[in-house]
This record gives sequence, C-alpha cells and structure tokens, in this order.
Amino acid sequence: MRRSSSEEMEGGSSRPLLCRFTSLLLLLQLPMWRSAEEFLVIGPTDPIVAVLGGDTTLPCFLFPAMSAENMELRWFRSKFSEAVFIYQNQQEQKEEQMPQYAGRVLLVRDFLTQGQAAVRIEKVQVSDDGLYTCFFKKGGSYEEATLVVKVAGVGSAPQVHIEGPEEDGVRVVCMASGWFPKPQVQWRDLSGEKFLAFSEAHAQDADGLFHVEASLVVRDSSVGNVTCSILNPILGQEKTKAIFIPEPFFPQASPWKPAFAMSLTVLGLLILGAGYFLKKEHSAKVQAQQEQEFLRRFKEEDRLTKQEALKTRDELQAELDWRKKVYQAAWRRAQLYAHWRKEQFQICSVTLNPRSAHPNLSISQEKTSVTWKDICEKQNDDRCSVLGLKGISSGRCYWEVEIRYEDKSEWAVGVCREDVDRKDWFRECPDKGFWVVGWFEEGYCACTTPQTWLSLRQAPCRMGIFLDYDGGDISFYNMTDGSHIFSFSEASFSGTLFPYFMFNSGDISLTICSTVGGPKGLPVPFNKAPSTLNEPVSPSGEGLSSASGGDGVLPGSESPLLPQGSKAVPP
Repeated sequence: MRRSSSEEMEGGSSRPLLCRFTSLLLLLQLPMWRSAEEFLVIGPTDPIVAVLGGDTTLPCFLFPAMSAENMELRWFRSKFSEAVFIYQNQQEQKEEQMPQYAGRVLLVRDFLTQGQAAVRIEKVQVSDDGLYTCFFKKGGSYEEATLVVKVAGVGSAPQVHIEGPEEDGVRVVCMASGWFPKPQVQWRDLSGEKFLAFSEAHAQDADGLFHVEASLVVRDSSVGNVTCSILNPILGQEKTKAIFIPEPFFPQASPWKPAFAMSLTVLGLLILGAGYFLKKEHSAKVQAQQEQEFLRRFKEEDRLTKQEALKTRDELQAELDWRKKVYQAAWRRAQLYAHWRKEQFQICSVTLNPRSAHPNLSISQEKTSVTWKDICEKQNDDRCSVLGLKGISSGRCYWEVEIRYEDKSEWAVGVCREDVDRKDWFRECPDKGFWVVGWFEEGYCACTTPQTWLSLRQAPCRMGIFLDYDGGDISFYNMTDGSHIFSFSEASFSGTLFPYFMFNSGDISLTICSTVGGPKGLPVPFNKAPSTLNEPVSPSGEGLSSASGGDGVLPGSESPLLPQGSKAVPP
C-alpha cells in the first residue's frame, strides 16, 4: 500500500505489508512505478529469533534498490510514537526513543547506499519479544514493513527430588527457573518412554522469566530411574536431570484393596445395566428425533458452505486476474537490468539482408557483420543502412550488436518499418517509422522528436535491443555492464519491423553477436571510446546515464544512471 500525506503517519498503528506472501504473490502486486521516489519496504517473512542477553538484527530493504542515506528511517513497536530507533538528517534522533531501548540500539550503516537498512539491539531482554515495524520515508512518499522478534532464553538445569510416598506411589518434583518463553516439561523412564500423567505449574518473575515446577507420581516400583527434561520450544535446546527411586520408597499394597476394587467394578456395571434397560425405549425415540434434526442441519450447512466456497473462489479468481494485469503493466514499464529482462524475451537470430544494403556497405559471408567497402567514399552525406533479413510482427525478442568504431564515427542501431524511405539522406524518428539509438557528431542520441541526447559513463561496446512488439516498447541496454540506456515506450507499431543498422561516417563495423550460452567476453572499440563526460570511462559495472523514454518513464533506481535531464534539439 502507498500513502503520501504526513497526517497518516500519526495514526499509530502498523500495517503489515504483502511481504508475508510467497515470492510469486509479491511479484504479482508490484505497483506501476510512475515516480523515482516510489518504493516498497520489505522485511523478513520468518520470525527473527533473538537469544536472551545477546544481540539481534532487524533488517529491512527497499525495492527497487535505492540509497537510504537521505531518507527518514524509523523502527517502532505497536504505535508510531513507540520509537525503537529514529534516523533522520543522516544522524540518530534520540528525543522520541523509548527509554528501554536507550543505549541498546545501533544502526547498521554498511549497506545504506544499496537500499538495505538494519538496527542491532544489544543485550536482548524479554520485553523485546513481539512485533516491530520499520518505516522508510523519502519526500512525500513512505512505506513500512512488519517484523516479528521471538526472544528465547535457556535457564537453569532442572533440580529433581523425591517428596515422599503418595497414594500408591512416590511423588517426584522437578523445578527449573530463568527460561523464556514458557518451557516444555517431559518425564521419561529408563527406557525412554514418556509419562503422560503429571502436574505442571508456571510462574514469571519480575524480569518476565519463567519458573516451572512439575510433579510426577511413580506407581511402578520397578521403574528405577526417572528423567526430567526442560525444553526451549524456539531454540530446541534441552536440559535434563535423572533421579533414582529406590524400591523401599514405594508403599506396600494391602491385600484387601484388589477385592474392594473388583467389588466396586461389578456394582458399577450392574447400575449401568439397569439404567440402560430403563431408558432404552425412551432413548430410541429421542435419538431418532435428534438424527432427523441433525440431518436437516447438516444439509443446510453443507448448502451454505458450498455457496460460500463458490463465492470465495470467484472473488479470488477476480483478484488474481487483476493482479496479473497490474503485474504485466508494471513489468512493461520497469527498466530492469539486461540479464533480468532476458528472462522474458526470446533470442532473435538476426542475419543481414544484402539486398537491403546501401552500395557502400560490405556484408560478411555469414551475413552477421557490416563494414564500409574498401572502394567507397566515406565522406559523403548519405546515411548508408542495411536491414535484417527476417521481419518481426509479434511477441518479445532481443538481439545484441557489437560496435567497433573510432572518434568522429556516426552510427545507429534499432528497428524500422518495412515501408520507410532510406534513400540518400533521411531523418530517423518514430514519426518516420524509425526507433533507433546511436552516436552522432555531438554524442550519444536517441532519435526522438526533438532529439534526446544521452550522457553515458561507459561506452556501449555491446548493445542489446529488446523489442516487445505487442506491448509497444523497444529498449536499449549496455550489455557491457547490463544497464539501461533508453526506452521508446507506448510506441504504436504497425506492420512488420526489421532490425536496422546505419553508418554515416568514420571507421566502423557492426556485428550481430551470438547470444547462445551468454556473452563470452566484452568487445573493445578500435581506439578510445567516445564519451560526452570530461572524465575517463568508468570500469564495467559503474553504469551510465540516459534521458527518459518516449512516455516520460524515468530509469529505475536499480539502473546505475546519472540524474541528468535530456536536452532537446530542433528537428
């Protein structure tokens, strides 16, 4: 759920997130990201076990991953005002912190820039057991997640002693203290068999720790040893103590007791028999009436149960269909890393069509590489292009292009419609049937109207083109580091699209890469790769910066992009 007003923060009640569902349901309810400030806060789905007197960590992380250094972070109990730890303005705030957590809670800062935040509670107490909420706020948007902490402590070893004869056996008492939560008690004989009948009493001291006392009456003089075990149900740790009961401790049985017990048994059977025969006829009538009433109620309850089950099934199916639509819409807008996006796209085996090539271009024998012909004039103003052999009219597919070029080269890759005009000099833009990205005189550019100039930290020596025909989206990725470059979103595709490759000037070659088994290495440009920044090209993994796509969707925070806007150039 998402809220944007500060008044809702004062409500005081924590609301559980959908992170308690399985990973599939989590994906099905991803929201449609419209702003770089929107996010989800996710905590662990399983309870966190904290050992009494030790330290424990309460972690939460952001999705999509973004830096939390400049956010407001808060961990609180059942109410917003019951603060365990507050981080604001890049420092700890102690004014609202609950007294029992003062000096015991520290912020783990190691992964704040990666969107992971946690607090460590030291010297865990019984009062630390229960529900916590982690709260992240950035600007006008904030989210929260719930965590469950289960405190567990192992107390003293059991003390066992014999209190003396009782009834026809011997009473044995087992006592232990300092356990949390309430421990489980079990008595066993020498062979390991459990005694099921025994009394048990629990009490808590001022610190909330449990004291347990269990009494067992042993009636079999041949038992010998009995063992008392105390078990912590959370940690699974157990402490035991055995005691030997000498046979003389058992009281001697009187000879008349068996006869008296037999007489009582016979008398009881006679009374039961008499009562049975007296009430037999009356009971039969009452039973028949009850059976009829029960059958009527059973049929009515069965009918209502089936009706409710059908209603619930229809509601769940409707909700599932809605979540699928939301997921599909959010997935199409999400600018994921390239290796994530590959999971949803088919590999497209692209080869070049020599018949569509400009006379100045040379196609390799395998029809996977294009360069200048040795005899061509490279200084003309014509845009020399070639298309892929097979067209695309549906589905999702992607291919990768290795780009080798030097300074002052001009090139572009992408897709175009089958009926576009590619003679002499022509303009590349979506209105003309082109969806391309490339390097021109002033730098990297997405051919929109007006043109969108891109600022890249790392030159894309290997570029991935991801085409979602049915979804109206084509995205470009730098396969060197897997980061997003640009997306034409909400495009209106019509007819058949063909892979598009264009030269204009410079020493350059474009090669369609084999994606079977993944890339076997990163390509290297002929000379120094051009960059629009006055700084050296960053190593692989530092990312790039691009402008937004055609629909204004900003790059996801998980993509290593610079926060620079686009500049428009007149057509």
